[in-house]
Amino acid sequence: MATFLLELVSPERLLLSRQVEMATIPAAEGEMGVLPGHSPMVVTLRGGVISVRENGQEMDKLFIGGGFAEVSPGRVTVLADEATPLAELSRATAEKRIKDAEAAIAEISADDAETKRDAALARLLSARAMLAAAQAA
Repeated sequence: MATFLLELVSPERLLLSRQVEMATIPAAEGEMGVLPGHSPMVVTLRGGVISVRENGQEMDKLFIGGGFAEVSPGRVTVLADEATPLAELSRATAEKRIKDAEAAIAEISADDAETKRDAALARLLSARAMLAAAQAA
């Protein structure tokens, strides 16, 4: 079966770099499946789970907190704000992030910039995605 190079990079380290058959990434517009030969594009990522398929089976699942992905026919590079294997996710950490994000949203006034509100909402949505991933793991 045809493959492409998938690289997942977080600020701390290179988490994954290998040939895969398919990757499902949490694009801002919705889940996006990537196969070899995909059209080139750059997409914004939201908090969610990246699934990696090799040899016809789902091999890895990692939570990302957001970021960007550069897709080309033979390679996908994911630049994640944060990345954690699902087995290492903590429900308590996710719940604390939700609480902190909700508090930050409550403090935003009508005079605050739209970008500040958008960033706070993105943190909340990412924290909720982390909780859902932690519960599913």
